[in-house]
Amino acid sequence: MDSINQHQPEKNHEDLHGEKAIQKLKELIKASNSCFFTTNVNSNAKLATRPMSVQQVDDRGNLWFLSANDSNKNQELQKDKGVQLLFKGSDHSDFLSIMGQAEISYDRQKIEELWEPLLKTWFTEGKDDPRITVIQVRPEDCYYWDNKHGNAIAFVKMSIGAAIGKTLDDSIEGELKV
Repeated sequence: MDSINQHQPEKNHEDLHGEKAIQKLKELIKASNSCFFTTNVNSNAKLATRPMSVQQVDDRGNLWFLSANDSNKNQELQKDKGVQLLFKGSDHSDFLSIMGQAEISYDRQKIEELWEPLLKTWFTEGKDDPRITVIQVRPEDCYYWDNKHGNAIAFVKMSIGAAIGKTLDDSIEGELKV
């Protein structure tokens, strides 16, 4: 059976490096800003996945989260620092998978920088809640799936391709080496 890639008339794979990779990472995360945060990636323990909001992506491509020190997530990260983050921006674009290593800290300056009033929902004592920790995820392996020209053009190309029986999708995918 032939691969769909053999019937694709346009380039649909592009690995990005350095600054271009970090910009694409930021763009894809901005489209969703929340992910499925999976722990126990490197251990024999059952994978544990939960939704999490990204508080920040820095200029080196590190992702920053706030979490409670007594959460299951933090307990799992104490044993296995490996994580996978999965992002979905829309039904047809802005998909991202990140494998990386997480570090937990009590960096008060970073907590102050990342703090938003809505977080008081989870940290009832506010930004001074002693349970707040910072999780920094350093990406090691990133892969993205997106479209090249936006959802409207991608939809038109898919529709025309379906009508004429030709592969005309507008997809692009590749590794992000941050």
